[in-house]
Amino acid sequence: MHLVFVSSLVPVENPSSGFDIANRAVFDGLRALGHKVSVIGYLQPGQAAASHEDVHLLGQLEVTNAKVGAAAKLRWLAKACLHRTTLSSAKMLEVSRAHVEALLQRLQPFDGIVLNSVQLPGAFAAAFQKHKTIYIAHNVEAGSARENAATASSLLQRWLFRREAYYLERLERTLTQAASVIWTFAEADRLGFGHAVSSRATVLPLVTRWDLAQGGPEKLPQYDLALIGTWSWQSNRLGLDWFLSKVVPLLSAEMTIGIAGQLPDAPVIAHPGVRLLGRVPDARAFVCSGAVLPLISRGGTGVQLKTIETFELGMPSVATRASLRGIGALPGNCSVADDPAEFAKLLIDKVAQVRAGNHQRLSGAIFHQAQKTKLLETLDEGLSWFGKTTAASDPAFTRDEARPRATKVVSASYSLAVHEGGKSR
Repeated sequence: MHLVFVSSLVPVENPSSGFDIANRAVFDGLRALGHKVSVIGYLQPGQAAASHEDVHLLGQLEVTNAKVGAAAKLRWLAKACLHRTTLSSAKMLEVSRAHVEALLQRLQPFDGIVLNSVQLPGAFAAAFQKHKTIYIAHNVEAGSARENAATASSLLQRWLFRREAYYLERLERTLTQAASVIWTFAEADRLGFGHAVSSRATVLPLVTRWDLAQGGPEKLPQYDLALIGTWSWQSNRLGLDWFLSKVVPLLSAEMTIGIAGQLPDAPVIAHPGVRLLGRVPDARAFVCSGAVLPLISRGGTGVQLKTIETFELGMPSVATRASLRGIGALPGNCSVADDPAEFAKLLIDKVAQVRAGNHQRLSGAIFHQAQKTKLLETLDEGLSWFGKTTAASDPAFTRDEARPRATKVVSASYSLAVHEGGKSR
């Protein structure tokens, strides 16, 4: 097939954010199956596109709220109000619909368009829906916006999130109802757009990189606990605020806690062991510098890429249940708790084990290979169904026979390996 991959941000060589990691995994998977993939989207400043073979840039664009000034934010809001759309789609309106349609015309012939998340597809939905589409839902975005509105710290923020939720719901309904196939990253999201959509939706397992790096010799941890994230994203920030306010006060003053990633409006932290590090040059190396990884999501939708990365690295962890969305089987070195006191207790116990010489590291290769194999199987199954939808007008064609099956995220082979061989080294 020749597929046009439409994304607000094109897949990049060195993905770091969860959005970029998911983009790259799906892009690599489609190409690994032998399909031609043309890409349309913006490039974030400082990044390099993953492929230069058939990438059609709409320009360079900074989309991260924390990296732009008040003038840019006001301009986005004005566009959003003028065009009656979301702020996230308003950011995409640096080019015209005519420009996008002309680009699609130049790329013909193609078999269909893969609409990656809601931002760019929502900005030019009418142009894309002239063609057959697959929609990739990174999250149920309207649901996340409603959660953010409920926890917003000011009336202005609450209004902005409620407005975003209203328009996101409309856009997601348009994109999912028109799509022949919907791919999500978590089972809850597969069911999150209604029954009519869930019957056309399947869950894509993810990997954080296509080829798992060979593990080097274990180094002494630099921090007892290590956390990294895009803290300007409200759903991530909710988890960090919970961790800092509810869990950290229960940890001993001797425990060292490294927190990487930009942190707007950093709170006052009394614990002497907390280090706010900002952006770090190598996110993966930083993760490996921790003895134990707290996985602290408290809301939102979609899969948590940091959880997948933790399991790929074989790192010991303590996770909230929200951090485990989209994960079918847990490795033996992951403990689960939602209560702050229990979460802190588990962290203290795991750190004590590391300090005593039991690093609790596992091989992540089994998890990674299971995810990758199932990703390819699910992509292939969805594309097979997508190809058959053109025959829908044939009376002999039965949609139920071709419909993709909902898939669990982790294969049984991984589950067996976890329960039989999940012992710490």
